[in-house]
Amino acid sequence: MLKNIIIMLTLIALLGACSKNESKENEELDKTGGAQMAIKIISPAFEEGGMIPSQFTCDGEDISPSLSWTGIPEKTKSIALICDDPDAPRGTWVHWVLFNLPPEVTELAEAIPRGDTLANGARQGVTDFGKHGYGGPCPPSGTHRYFFKLYALDTMLTLDVKSTRDDLLAAIAGHILAEGQLMGKYKRR
Repeated sequence: MLKNIIIMLTLIALLGACSKNESKENEELDKTGGAQMAIKIISPAFEEGGMIPSQFTCDGEDISPSLSWTGIPEKTKSIALICDDPDAPRGTWVHWVLFNLPPEVTELAEAIPRGDTLANGARQGVTDFGKHGYGGPCPPSGTHRYFFKLYALDTMLTLDVKSTRDDLLAAIAGHILAEGQLMGKYKRR
């Protein structure tokens, strides 16, 4: 009898722990608006983990590569993009900050114009070059990785064009419906 009581108490404790974990998972899902989906990003210029051609760097024309994506959720209100280099000597170097892309946009053409506002209404924040728009890879030494990170958001952002990557990351917290990234590498000649 004592053995049965111990078994029952153990089962009750296990069920309670499972219930708490499930409740905690549901709270986390509620914060993000549901389970995050994956966005697939590709570029005709380079493959995932491949070398970025020099035309998209400071050694070439320094223009943005063409990017396209799939997997944007239906409830998306805007899209944001960050390109950064975590291998920079002084910490992560930001190469592109773009936000409030319309959700129906599924690609960015090569050579997106610099400036604070695009024709489709999207805004470009300030990079670590101190400018609006894309600034290509220009590592001082070695091979660096460049991450193009795309975020589908459940809101339009009220950021201004002086906004940085950190401002953007703070603004999108709790609003990400899906995200994806494409990583390319570059080493100067």
